[in-house]
Amino acid sequence: MAFEPRQTSLGGKAAASAKATLARVEAWLEAEREQIGLWAPIGLSAGIAAWFILPHAMTWLAFCCGALGIACAGAMLPPGGRLRRMIVAGAILACMGCLLVWGKATLLGQPPLARARFVQMTGEVLSVQRVPAQGIVRVRLRPVDAPALPALVRVNIADADMPRGLGEGALIRFRVRLMPPAPPSVPGGYDFAARAYFQGIGATGKALKPVEMLRPSTVAPPLRARLFGHILDKVDGPAEGIAAALATGDQGAIAEADAEAMRRSGLAHLLSISGLHVTALIGAVIFLLMRTMALSQRAALHWPLMLIAAAGGALAGIGYTWLTGAEVPTLRSCIAALLVLGGLAMGRDAITLRLVAAGALLVLFFWPEALTGPSFQMSFAAVTALVALAEHPRFRAFAAARDEGVIGRFGRVLAVTLATGIAVELVLMPIALFHFHKAGVLGAFANLVAIPLTTFVVMPLEALALLLDVVGLGAPAWWLTQQALNLLLLLAHGVAASPMATLLAPTMGMPLFGITVVGLLWCLLWRTGWRWLGLVPVLTGIVATFLASPPDILVTADGRHVAVRTSRGMAILRDRAGDYVRDVLSESAGYDGALTAIAQLPDARCSTDLCALRLKEGGRSWNLLFTRSNVLIGRRDFARDCAAADIVISDRGLPRWCRPRWLKIDRRLLSRTGGLSISLKTGEVHTVHGAGDAHPWIARPGPRRTQL
Repeated sequence: MAFEPRQTSLGGKAAASAKATLARVEAWLEAEREQIGLWAPIGLSAGIAAWFILPHAMTWLAFCCGALGIACAGAMLPPGGRLRRMIVAGAILACMGCLLVWGKATLLGQPPLARARFVQMTGEVLSVQRVPAQGIVRVRLRPVDAPALPALVRVNIADADMPRGLGEGALIRFRVRLMPPAPPSVPGGYDFAARAYFQGIGATGKALKPVEMLRPSTVAPPLRARLFGHILDKVDGPAEGIAAALATGDQGAIAEADAEAMRRSGLAHLLSISGLHVTALIGAVIFLLMRTMALSQRAALHWPLMLIAAAGGALAGIGYTWLTGAEVPTLRSCIAALLVLGGLAMGRDAITLRLVAAGALLVLFFWPEALTGPSFQMSFAAVTALVALAEHPRFRAFAAARDEGVIGRFGRVLAVTLATGIAVELVLMPIALFHFHKAGVLGAFANLVAIPLTTFVVMPLEALALLLDVVGLGAPAWWLTQQALNLLLLLAHGVAASPMATLLAPTMGMPLFGITVVGLLWCLLWRTGWRWLGLVPVLTGIVATFLASPPDILVTADGRHVAVRTSRGMAILRDRAGDYVRDVLSESAGYDGALTAIAQLPDARCSTDLCALRLKEGGRSWNLLFTRSNVLIGRRDFARDCAAADIVISDRGLPRWCRPRWLKIDRRLLSRTGGLSISLKTGEVHTVHGAGDAHPWIARPGPRRTQL
């Protein structure tokens, strides 16, 4: 009892301190009351992201229960407070997000083919997409009388093998080696398997000739395909692919060199139909309708011109979205444009962050899987940055129109454009580093020329050319369009050639990416001075990414391709590897040079079947051993080489008596882990698939017996 007053005193102080802290938080939230609703899509996104990150159903269920538990705990806070409502609503939204994507994956996803197999397949064509840059046609088919195959298969057919009458509804027969949709080749790579699962694609392959036509198509090609072919016929040279992409959203005719130049120069966003294109089209339609109706005195005096023009712009935006394939950036832009037009029709200021949040909620509700893709993340991050910057009082005051000379007005517009470009580049940098292992540096300056050129020259000229083609007079407009696009490509290649065009970094880990994104959102969505606390996690994530040790060894999921970091740069095991494999390995390693062959290194000893390499890293020497063929190797020699090696890497199953000192990487291990990245300095091994990963798009072949 002697200590009772002291205990009561301490408890009272703690309670008073908690009450004062809660009061300060409530006061801050009161000042930010208009911004609180912007976090609704973040709560939903947290649940969707948790489903993709957590490995299996028990962890997904545990997350939902934990979120509901947090909601219950939040409900115990004093009633009427904003913090209480935020915690309860955010936790419930997170639970809903996890259940939403889980339900869609269970009900609508297409499980992948279990293992690669050769088949004689008969299939009904569902869609045809030309890819002139690669000389192929991508065909989606529904297999006929093949219950062992997935319901939807995507097959590439070479242009030379394409039969007459290929189109929607056609019935074709051919031999093909079908494979499960490809997972990431190495940690941090592009996961086509996850995307294909939600698109309903269960297998992919390349058709072997001859491709036999059993029933030709009787359906006219869709408008998008006809427009794509029409533009390719009217425009010559590299510009044709850009022209087709601007009108249809199909980038299949863009040469890889041009596409890479657009990416390195920060102009790749021009190729994806998004806010710039939709806004330009809707704005042009509204402008033309307003000017046309204003020619009538009766219409100008008695008709609601803005309402009519907004309705016309909305119809144009919806039609353009449908024509270009309704990809996520286009849908987001169309939804945002419709909300803006609705706000303008009601006399409201609709260009706000609430508009962006509403568009994000709609997209996530119908396409929750889009959250993990770079398209969704980059498009919404860019728009959020632009609107947040435009809402800042100082920037708004600086950008506001005023009575000044032509030179002053031009300089102000230039400064505003440059500031917005730099803001977008900074916001997109962590997203680009996470997905592509590179980020643009000069994009803001390239866009000073590229955006006005595309918006006010290229797109109007292309629209004029298409209109004039109705009466057969579009040739001059097409020539002008081609010259403008050539200028755009010249700018892209010039900027991309600069060594300062991009920053390279090794794979950015999921935890670093997560805290960086949270920091960015904290900076963009709040308005008071506390927003700048978000710079701490942002800078932490970026600095840690650039300071992180890049991987020393990369192994693809099939074990055939290995890249090793040496004192002379990156070296690759099979020097005949294609450009795609080389690009994937270089980008994942944060390396921008050419890959040499391991066999050409002075510390390598290679034969046609085996290759041994000695590396010095982490204060010690490492002995690596690789297999290079499928030829049977004598047990005595191979067992001796295995025992002398620290790491053995092979694309086949290695026998048990092959016992390296540290790590044996063969087909059996890679079938469970996927591709690998290894840091010799720290001894860290990262895998594509985590232990117990049960996401439905991961193909799990049965055991296969293999002899060495």
